[in-house]
Amino acid sequence: MIRKLIALGLAVVANPVQAEPCRLALALALDISVSVDEFEDTLQRQGLAAALIAPEVQEAFFASPMPVALAVYEWGGRSSQQVILDWLLIDDLGDLLAASSQISQSARSDIGSATAMGYALAFGASLMQKAPKCLFQTIDLSGDGSNNDGYGPQIAYRHFPFDNTVVNGLVINAADFEGELFLIPFFENNVLHGPGAFLEVAQGFEDFERAMRRKLERELRGLQIGALQDADP
Repeated sequence: MIRKLIALGLAVVANPVQAEPCRLALALALDISVSVDEFEDTLQRQGLAAALIAPEVQEAFFASPMPVALAVYEWGGRSSQQVILDWLLIDDLGDLLAASSQISQSARSDIGSATAMGYALAFGASLMQKAPKCLFQTIDLSGDGSNNDGYGPQIAYRHFPFDNTVVNGLVINAADFEGELFLIPFFENNVLHGPGAFLEVAQGFEDFERAMRRKLERELRGLQIGALQDADP
């Protein structure tokens, strides 16, 4: 009996679920480059704030007893990365409401910068180093354009710590079909990174909230303790 108890104790200590305080560290990156005007920026912020407290997303946040650590930052040119919401452990609905409120009340820090995706991802990697210890790490990069300033995503992946981080994308598709012809393939071939990485598409900024709800639900439900579920689109 004593040997069985010792063996059980060692198994609990060795179990990574017991060793980490949360199941997912999730960093969401919002595009504030020059192609995003003031109205579109508002649609992004309010859309994200609303998506976080949508019933299906709330349910996905609390589908596991292990919480999610959440951070949000904005990105544009090489020096236009700013944290909107620093790491917050979402233990209950009050935490989620607080996060939504902080995002809703935030204002962009820059209005005329280029699109430096590599720098945005490097910033996300640095931010992830400060996250609580979690079983999984995910960065979401939202954007309405491709890289046009500095090094691109693939350079960032080679030179910054992304070994344990999945990067998903949210393309904000323009009305001129640029997304289908160029932007969607660019995200698929350059931005998505890591096992299970996927792309969500918003048909314009007015569709951002719906696309964000869909993406968050897929990410949060796709990471269950003991298995990675295959979430269908």
